[in-house]
This record gives sequence, C-alpha cells and structure tokens, in this order.
Amino acid sequence: MIRFRTTRRERTEVPRTRSRARTVVALAAAATVAVALPACAQSQRGNEGGAAQSGGTLTFGAAGAPDLFDPFYANDGETFRVSRQIFEGLVGFKPGGSTITPELATDWSSTPDGKTWTFNLRTGVKFQDGTDFNGDAVCANFDRWYNQTGAAQNPALSFYWHDNFGGFADHKEPSLFDSCQAQSPTKAVVKLTRATGKFPSVLAEASFAMQSPTAMKKYDANNIVAAGDSFTYPAYAQSHPTGTGPFVFDGYDKGNGTITLKRNENYWGPKAKLDKLIFRIIPDEKARLQALQAGDIDGYDLPNPADWQTLQQNFNLEIREPFNILYLGFTQKNNPALQDLRVRQALAYAIDRKTLVSSTMPEHAEVAREFYPPSVEGYSPDVQDYPYDPQKARDLLKQANASNLTVNFYWPTEVTRPYMPDPRSIFGAIQANLQAVGVKVNPISKPWNGGYLDDVDNAKADLFLLGWTGDYNSPDNFIGTFFGSLNNRFWLQAAPWGQQLGDALRAADGQPDQATRVAMYQDINRKLMSQYLPGVPIAHAPAAIVVTKKVKGLVPSPITAEEFAPVSISNS
Repeated sequence: MIRFRTTRRERTEVPRTRSRARTVVALAAAATVAVALPACAQSQRGNEGGAAQSGGTLTFGAAGAPDLFDPFYANDGETFRVSRQIFEGLVGFKPGGSTITPELATDWSSTPDGKTWTFNLRTGVKFQDGTDFNGDAVCANFDRWYNQTGAAQNPALSFYWHDNFGGFADHKEPSLFDSCQAQSPTKAVVKLTRATGKFPSVLAEASFAMQSPTAMKKYDANNIVAAGDSFTYPAYAQSHPTGTGPFVFDGYDKGNGTITLKRNENYWGPKAKLDKLIFRIIPDEKARLQALQAGDIDGYDLPNPADWQTLQQNFNLEIREPFNILYLGFTQKNNPALQDLRVRQALAYAIDRKTLVSSTMPEHAEVAREFYPPSVEGYSPDVQDYPYDPQKARDLLKQANASNLTVNFYWPTEVTRPYMPDPRSIFGAIQANLQAVGVKVNPISKPWNGGYLDDVDNAKADLFLLGWTGDYNSPDNFIGTFFGSLNNRFWLQAAPWGQQLGDALRAADGQPDQATRVAMYQDINRKLMSQYLPGVPIAHAPAAIVVTKKVKGLVPSPITAEEFAPVSISNS
C-alpha cells in the first residue's frame, strides 16, 4: 500500500507538479463556521464578463495516456488533467492556489463535533446528459463510492477512497464515511464517523467529482473485472464520462494518441472559450519540447528546468509556487546508529542545503525547514534549524561513538520530479557533504520504477531521497502520509517515539476546532525537527508549465489543477 501511494503521487505530479501558485493561502475555514460564497453563482472557471467566446482549438502535450476516464478509479495525473475539465466537485481549488472554493456547493457548514456537514447546492445545474444535479445526485455519488465491491475495492483502483475515507460498506475496515442524506434538491448532509481536518478539502480531489447517476447506471460504471494484475473497465469509464463541467468528452483516438473534448454548450456557468481541447499523448519530454517549437502543440507541463531560459524567449513559461517537499529520509531498521538522535542531527548539520538548492534546483527554489510548505496549516516558525556546520556534525558523531559511520545511501535513476529535477547532482552534493565529516557512503542507485521505490518502501535503505507534491492543503496530506504509520519506509516501529508521533498526528487530524488543530500541528512540527528528526527537509522547488504566446488566460496551479475553460487562443 505504501509503495502504491508513492508511485501514484509521483505519477500524479505530471498533472501534478502538483504546480505553483503565485500566492498560496493557508486553509482558514474553521470546522464550525459556515463557509459562504457571495451570492453570485459564477463559476471560478469563468471570465469576468461571463460571455461565451469561441477560441478555436488548443492542443496540449500530455506525458502519458489515461487508463480510463472515470476519475474515481484513477490515480494518475494525466487522467486527472482530462477529468478536471469534464467534472466538478462540491468544492474545488481556488484558481492559482491550494485553498478550497465553492464549486457545485455554494457553501457548507458543520456541527461543532466536525462529524456532520451540510452542503447547500447550486440550482439550475445539469449533468452533460441532461440529468439534474441535486441532493439525490450528491448522495448517489457518495453511496457509489462507499458501496464498491469486489475488484473495485482494490487500492490500485479506489486508491483515493482508501487513502482518505478508509473502508467500504461491507465493514471489513473502518470508514470515515457514515452516510449521506438529501434533505432537499438543494441540500445534502454528509455524516462522518469522526472529525478530520482534511474534510471538506479532500472533496476537491478529482477522484471525488460528481458524476451523472443516470450515465453511470446506463453504462454500468461499477462493473470492474480483475484479470490477474490488470482490470477491464466498463463502457462508462472508457467512452461515456459524464459530469457537469465546461467540457464534454468527445472521443479518444488511441491510434493517434489524442483525447478530444468539446465545449459544453449547456454549462451552468460562463462557457468555455475554446471550441475544442485536445490532449496529444507525447511520452518523451524532449519530443514535447520539439512539438511545441514546431507548432504541433500549444503547450505542455513540466518542461525541463534546463530549458526554462530558452523557452522564456519565445513562449510563456509559467512558474508555479512550490507546494512540495524534497527530503533526505532515514531508515532505522538496518543501521542501529541511525536510531541515535545525535547521529541524525549530525547528518542534518553536515548538509549544505543552501548551496545544494542554489546549485541543483530551479530558480526560486527554497531551502525547506519543515516537511511541508509554509502555506500549509500548522507550519511552525520556530522549529529547530540545522544550518550547515561540519564541525558540529563531527562533534555529534563523536559523542554518539559513530565517527566511523557507514551508510547505504539510495538514490534514483531514470526519473525527474519537480522537487528532484536532477537526482544524480542532488545525491552527489549530499554525498560530498557527508564524506567531508567522515561518513562513509555506500551509494546504491536503481531505476525509479525498477527497484528504487520497492527497496525504499521496504525499508532497505539507510538514507534515501524522496519527496511529495501536495494533493490538497492539509498537514495530514504531508506529514500524515509520511509518518502516520509505523510500518513505513522510515521503519518507525524501531523508534521509541514512533507510536507517539502517529498518535499525535491522528489526534491533530481529528481535532474539529481549527485554532486548536493548528497549535497541535505546530507542536508536532517542532518535535519532528528537534526530538524525532526522521529525515532532513531539503527543498521546496518550483515547476513550470509552458504555452505559446497565443494562449491567453491559463492560470498555473500549485496542485496542477489547471482549468482550461477560461483559456483562449489569440490570433495576434
């Protein structure tokens, strides 16, 4: 499960660089306070004037082919990039940010215990097949997710449900979800089994978009068949995805590697400016660059930072604000010396992170002081810092009787990530720093999907490079993901504080009062950096998305949730 999570997150970063907003604002809605939208029912996707405009066709270079078009069963960024244009959720992400904003719900509120949530719904919204969007449709979607059976319960398919809500209606495992009731066409009440700080933010995830109950029934959306390690998907997931969004699915030409969407002429908000949106599948990044330069595509995601300066001369390169973390992880399973806090602190002092970031990271990358960005709730301004201090590192190693420390240091090949654009250079810089304080480094490199992730997730490494780009603005999505389980790559069952950390994370996530929750996470972050130190935060690195100068209106997203409805193609 842990391995799949990592693989998924990494894949999702293709739509994923899970991006950089110009300004990312911390999530600030208290669980007991209603979150209201000004009375206008304008979509955040729309332009100010709201007038429909024909913008021709935009072709975007996609890094991979979606396996399917039902976002509930998806876990890869290329599927989500497409599905975000077709579907909408009760809540969405504010354009250019990571905070949630009303989408199909106009506002929401919770009971003081954080377990019962009431969503007021937009009126006059229809799914693309003409089905009304209302309270019954909302509950039909929640009930569908909760009542998955058989192969559909496999975490490889229902990953985001497993990851955020837990079990299903068969009660084999506990679930965060309890029930959904449609009190009226414009009101749905969702009950949870416990409070959690990630709700309702998690509903902005593409997997939890609202889908037409009529279309799902007509095309047998839940009919997933397992065949060995693969799955056969129903007609709905392959050819009939039906949401409320500004674009309608128009076909997938596998032979030519193109997915075509067309404008939803019956969209409830401002219509998309483009007539058509085409995703052209070009797996190789250099080939995408060449296609852009040749005029065959109008843009693509995650251009190599080495090409940024050249691209800026002739194209619009949008640099996203970092919403990620690169860290050096410690595994405490195989090397007893790493169970000594003084040794882990010594390694932290030994790394010249400032020079590493300036020499190996893209422009605007930042040295990380904690395991998530400052924009996320609970970031603490007063954590213990570890400035570059080789002599202090040597002294701590001597105090711990580890002056002759040897570590197996894993680093990945055949991969780049927004937070790790050049693994070889990053590894080389850290290796040199460690050797300079007397640590013997045994380098072990493996392909990202050819043994590296497997070995790291099975706790074979002493030191390893890994990172994360946030799915949404919640501490649980960062440090809860990293340290919430004892059975993980850090092998926290070997740490006397491992259970204490996990308990603290669960308690903070379950605290309904926001001010108290923030204080609890700040305390956890202070302890992570002073008493626990399961790894060393290295950097928050920006990623980019590039389009031609004719493309107007694209807003880069820190969680790669770019929306193409406001985008147009200029003839000038």
